[in-house]
Amino acid sequence: MSTMGISGEVPAPAPVARGRRRARWQGLDRATDQQWVRPALFALLAATAAAYTWNLAASGYANSFYAAAAQAGTESWKAFFFGALDSSSFITVDKPPASLWLMALSGRIFGFSSWSMLLPQALEGVAAVGLLYAAVKRWFGPAAGLGAGAMLAMTPVAALMFRFNNPDALLVALLVAAAYTITRAIESAGTRWIVATGALIGFAFLAKMGQAFLVVPAFGCAYLLAAPTSLRRRFAQLLAGLAALVVAAGWWVAIVALLPAGSRPFIDGSPDNNIFNLIFGYNGLSRIFGSGGPGGGGGGGGTNFSGPTGALRMFNDLLGGQASWLLPAALVALVAGLWLVRGAPRTDRRRAGLIIWGGWLLVTAAIFSFSTGVIHTYYTVALAPAIAALVATGAALLWERRGAPWARLIAALVVAGTGAWSYALLDRTPSWEPWLRSLVLVATVLAAAGLLGAPRLRRLGRRATLLTTACVAVACFAGPVAYSAQTITTAHGGSLPSAGPLVAGTAGGGFAGPGGGFGRPGGGPGAGGAGGFPAPGDGVAAGPPGASQSLGGFPGAPGSGAVSGLFAHAGRGGGAAGDVTLSRALATVLESRASDYRWIAATSGSTTAAAIELATGGKPVMAIGGFNGNGGELTLAQFKRDVAEGEIHYYVDLGNTGGGGPGGAAASSTTQIASWVASHFRSQTIGGATVYVL
Repeated sequence: MSTMGISGEVPAPAPVARGRRRARWQGLDRATDQQWVRPALFALLAATAAAYTWNLAASGYANSFYAAAAQAGTESWKAFFFGALDSSSFITVDKPPASLWLMALSGRIFGFSSWSMLLPQALEGVAAVGLLYAAVKRWFGPAAGLGAGAMLAMTPVAALMFRFNNPDALLVALLVAAAYTITRAIESAGTRWIVATGALIGFAFLAKMGQAFLVVPAFGCAYLLAAPTSLRRRFAQLLAGLAALVVAAGWWVAIVALLPAGSRPFIDGSPDNNIFNLIFGYNGLSRIFGSGGPGGGGGGGGTNFSGPTGALRMFNDLLGGQASWLLPAALVALVAGLWLVRGAPRTDRRRAGLIIWGGWLLVTAAIFSFSTGVIHTYYTVALAPAIAALVATGAALLWERRGAPWARLIAALVVAGTGAWSYALLDRTPSWEPWLRSLVLVATVLAAAGLLGAPRLRRLGRRATLLTTACVAVACFAGPVAYSAQTITTAHGGSLPSAGPLVAGTAGGGFAGPGGGFGRPGGGPGAGGAGGFPAPGDGVAAGPPGASQSLGGFPGAPGSGAVSGLFAHAGRGGGAAGDVTLSRALATVLESRASDYRWIAATSGSTTAAAIELATGGKPVMAIGGFNGNGGELTLAQFKRDVAEGEIHYYVDLGNTGGGGPGGAAASSTTQIASWVASHFRSQTIGGATVYVL
């Protein structure tokens, strides 16, 4: 009798063999895991670390506002704990201090420098990639995990923020860690894992406040649906996780709230010096609903930074190139994946994973898209892990069904759509590497055709399959990889950093740096509004000896005889506030007898204060009004008392800060202080600044 009976029954060994082959393809076989997955993971992490640490100090102090606070934390443990801008703890920054803690600790270990300050950010990026791999791998296999980690690493805004000193890097790393622990919690219905999830989200709150909570609905729904235990126990465990979240987020808040105001710094972003005002107002509801009031990196309305609100905001000229390259594919993967597991049991892990990552993406994208408050372009780094995970899980689900014509059709349509969107994004910078658009377009056509004709290609041999695979990679990933390479090889500074080349007519971030790798950003000074500042070699900041040198750019460059702060900072009206410069002569004057005073100078606004502190080696400066004139509640009477007690040496007016100052849009007390100083003390002009001797 033949091996195939009349009834069509197949002997047992054949399906077993096919099952083993399928396991090997999915990376689920332990021997296979040891043979190629671990080396591949090590290679991914090593490549990520190399990319994120390459020439790390090129951006100098990056966002000088946070750099000055990190430096203050290396000088004073009180400033460290509260996240104060200065070592004498006059006022905090406008965020909680968790990200500053890591930067300040690095500075205490290695000595404060651009490199030591930015190293924790790069390590947070490597950790995020590794944790995303671990989370996705558990339910979708190592190949999907590696793909998710690689896609996160190559996202342009991730390449920016994991080399920058804003708090977003720590926020994302902690949220990815929380996604891993909720994955473990769902597997075993383990209380300790759900408590760990709450603690991680709570600590993420101490990095960037309310934005950390955007993942809570997705994580909670996934656990409530899929955890393999009773409904009552699931609710109880979620309450335990919520308690851990409150404790992890609230302990620092409670200390700040309960301490007498005189025992701590003023709270920036809060006109009444109240931490709860900062949480629920400045960094809370005003971000979502707007108020015409302060925003995170500057004042004004959110449309100044991220374009008009609406469902397509994530795809506009300002935000599109940051993280949306694979966003359409992620949305398709979410819908298709949920359809494919529609009949699965309640505890199905694949559906739980789609809820975790899909909920993360949808809630965060919705808040960013429809908020009328300040939303900066770099906020989109919070979308990158969810996008990467969804695309990887969608690919894994389609690969399982690769023999079905409909699966190949969906894959071809997704690749075609991704390639077309990549072409559209690249076309927004037509003068930047124009050959890349053509390459992506050709690769997209070949990839789609190859996926549709996969059965015939297999008969043509392995080379045809490899060609299709290469075309898929180019179509989907060449654009974001190129943007990330340009971002890594370009210096960025200021409070409005943006990844990739400057899109004409938009507000670019940072300033154009050396154009290694994939060339220079398009545009130049003023080409894109706030943030389009050239770097040394472009005609500013690196002139002959005695010229000003940018703190945000390349401190200590040969021939720079002065120090200054270069900020892409939007003022309250939304326009560029201009450069904040500090001459070497002024820095020398301010450093004189510094140890005799609690503050070497007072000035209006944190922008100027940060520039002075960084230029004088961390000497404390009183930043009246904080970041944009709404911080603390310093009165004229209090300022007079500090002057009478000999606490302040100078008052400095650079006349160009966005945080309010003489002649600027500031709080009334700030204006009163400036007027009183001008009418009672003699002044002199040093390096373009007006200096009053108090």
